Amino acid sequence: MARLDRQFTQAVLVTGASGGIGRAICLAFAAVGWFVGVHYYRNKTAAESTLAQVVDAGGTGTLYQADIRERHSVKQMVEASCRQTPVPSVFVCNAGIGGGHLLLRQDEEDWAHVLATNLTGTFHCLRAMAPPLLAHGGGSIVVIGSHAGFHGSSGQAAYAASKAGLIGLVHTAAQEWGAGNVRVNLLLPGWQKTELTTGIMPADDNWSDHALGRPPSREEVAQTVVHLAQLHDVSGQVWNCDSRNL
Repeated sequence: MARLDRQFTQAVLVTGASGGIGRAICLAFAAVGWFVGVHYYRNKTAAESTLAQVVDAGGTGTLYQADIRERHSVKQMVEASCRQTPVPSVFVCNAGIGGGHLLLRQDEEDWAHVLATNLTGTFHCLRAMAPPLLAHGGGSIVVIGSHAGFHGSSGQAAYAASKAGLIGLVHTAAQEWGAGNVRVNLLLPGWQKTELTTGIMPADDNWSDHALGRPPSREEVAQTVVHLAQLHDVSGQVWNCDSRNL
């Protein structure tokens, strides 16, 4: 934990925050003065780097370790975050993995691993995150999806299927928890240079399917997450952060 000398009135917990998009989201919340819960699974060193950058950006926070594939691990993480002051009013479900195999070469073990992390893991997160939000009069959950969930992606059968499942999961959660003022939305971050996109990200001159001819910046995506999380009258929606059509 860091910077307890300063009073923070709002808190967020971000899963998959040890790098990439998750780290950028943490920094965006820190920049507007939030307490940031930084989740990681295995890479504690990278998560510690995220937390250090959160402090440098003007925020504070703490680390949480959990395997989102395991229900009890997620439950313990969320309960620990809710023992902090302030209690999180926003949760960001960003943790996920890739998996590059053509459909006819996709083995069942890899398939199950991707779905267990990206889809079932998010299911565990939503089920753990909703009760404290409902108990405190509402809040926001932002789930990070993918364009592949709408249109598929050659060589990414398991990944695309897992992200497609998030669409129905988010819509259902929004309908079920709306009466308790819990907003649940899906955000598509577009192409980002991360470990997940190594070797598959389009070349710099191959953005013809983007109206603007370029991918979105990571910082703009992160700022959009912060904005969406604070909207009180928006739920069950899909926010596309690049210039492709859905």
